[in-house]
Amino acid sequence: MKNSSHDLKVPGLVHAMPDSTAFARRLAQSLEARFAPVEKHLFPDGETLVRVQHRKGAEAVLVQCFERPDSKLMPVLLAADALRRAGASGVTLVAPYLAYMRQDKVFHPGEPASQSVLAGCLRRSFDRVLTVEAHLHRTHRLSHVMGARSRSLSAAPAIARWLARRPREIIAIGPDEESEPWIRAVARMAGVRWAVGVKRRTGDRRVSVRFPPLARGAVAVVIDDIASSGATLAAAVRALHRRGMRAVDTVVVHAIFAPGALDLIRCSGARTVVSCDTVAHPTNRIGCAPLLAAALGKPAEA
Repeated sequence: MKNSSHDLKVPGLVHAMPDSTAFARRLAQSLEARFAPVEKHLFPDGETLVRVQHRKGAEAVLVQCFERPDSKLMPVLLAADALRRAGASGVTLVAPYLAYMRQDKVFHPGEPASQSVLAGCLRRSFDRVLTVEAHLHRTHRLSHVMGARSRSLSAAPAIARWLARRPREIIAIGPDEESEPWIRAVARMAGVRWAVGVKRRTGDRRVSVRFPPLARGAVAVVIDDIASSGATLAAAVRALHRRGMRAVDTVVVHAIFAPGALDLIRCSGARTVVSCDTVAHPTNRIGCAPLLAAALGKPAEA
């Protein structure tokens, strides 16, 4: 492995919290590093004990996906402490999906700034945090809240490779104007056409989307960074069918999918629902471990 201030100093170990084992194994394989699961024990009173096995002097990578994050934060902080006590020369958190990033200020009196709370906890325990497509708004870079070496990686290259293997008559679609730079980048890398819609949200599950005139009979692929309620994707799919698309497929980076969300998207007329593997889900088709492996210091093939 390369040696620099941004790379693993010696061949590191990739540790995984119990529910992130599959992704961590793929990451370890991309890095040609050893994989080591974190043992987790829950006491009758609800407290957690973790155990790690680490080689003294080696850098440690800890993998934890933060969907349903509240029960995961304390064990991750304990694991970081255990790794340092075991002699890790540095500890990096790889969070393929990182929650609490969208609330970056107090919107109403009496509310917290959730992003800064989580960032403070992680910044004190880890040397850096790597994630994919953090749902940032007014905060433009993850490093602004997590420390200079932390990064939110774009899933655009991985999605573009998946799109490039599909028929060329597709149109990459962003559901709203905010997605335009990202969709444009994906489309350019994949060599396909692109367009974005105008979204209006009136509630957690009430969304409308409008699109400009599009080539009738084409195949549209709606791409979004996160799907929770599924309302945005469902509204976009319905609107595209009204525009005369021959078929509409959907791609989401983080497949959070609240109960009923997947059925809502499929019932709207989506031919396929595909996701990246940042959140483990049956729709996973696009791997992001190589993106994170490259950020950790060793480029890897997809």
